[in-house]
Amino acid sequence: MKIKSSREAAVRALIECAEKDSRIVLVSPDSVLAGRMLPFSQRFPNRVFEVGIAEQCAVDAAAGLASVGMRPVVISYAGFLTMRACEMIRTFVAYPRLDVKFIGLNGGMLGGEREGVTHQFYEDVGILRAMPGVTVFTPSDAGQAYRAALAMMDNNTPCYLRLASGREPDVFPEETPFEAGKIRKVLHYGDAVAVFCAGFLMSRAMETMQLLKGQGVNGTLYDVSTVKPLDTEGVVAALQKAGCGLCIEDHNIYGGLGSAVCETACRYHPCKVVCLGLPDVYPRSGHADALLDAYGLSTKDMVNGALCAMTPLKSSERRK
Repeated sequence: MKIKSSREAAVRALIECAEKDSRIVLVSPDSVLAGRMLPFSQRFPNRVFEVGIAEQCAVDAAAGLASVGMRPVVISYAGFLTMRACEMIRTFVAYPRLDVKFIGLNGGMLGGEREGVTHQFYEDVGILRAMPGVTVFTPSDAGQAYRAALAMMDNNTPCYLRLASGREPDVFPEETPFEAGKIRKVLHYGDAVAVFCAGFLMSRAMETMQLLKGQGVNGTLYDVSTVKPLDTEGVVAALQKAGCGLCIEDHNIYGGLGSAVCETACRYHPCKVVCLGLPDVYPRSGHADALLDAYGLSTKDMVNGALCAMTPLKSSERRK
């Protein structure tokens, strides 16, 4: 049965893994309901550790459990994990490379209309990209969230799974494969521009490719469901074919997908790459579609970004 909610899909994957591995436990900073983890707690009532609204304690507890061979999963709002418990993740999980998994909720704009700006997070990917040894997954919809969660549990190092509200648009067929650490070609009309997208903006990115095609611009869209470690070889090959790139993400333009692709281009294949994300601002709270349009992530903005990427830099621009 196909699951629409990315949160419920991730839980289904965790339950399947926990059925086979008794070491898998859940550490909750009052997040069982928010994370749709009630089915897990009902199935494994003795494998849920509730610490209350205390993400720092949750990460510390998870590190302790991992140090004695357990495989803890900590779930909470993305910012409360990566910011409030940042030092704990860095020092007690990432530094010793413990097998602790993190699931961050409300990544980006999809979800904040209910809880406000304090529960919308645009810095989480950048924070964890800066920590050595942490894998960062950014699935686009529920089906990919399910497969990303399975891939996460198949990994024995620190991992972060970024989810939005659980209401991400359903964009891929149920049987769509997921390969951790690899980009995947979603649409291929030509090699005019390589478009890289992560997360729930995939539906808009797919619409953008159709609009570009209608203007005679035939590009290729790639799903980047693992932002770290980035598929360097795949990204370089895509940029070599197109000669330019566009990155689309529901995150600050600093530190996320765009930064990762630009770093790769700079090192291995220098070319023009346009990055669309939040332009170093904190957006207001509201419905995701309205916010995306207001902050430069409409399909029109994406079309213009692709056209800009294809336009060679002027000599005066190169000197800036």
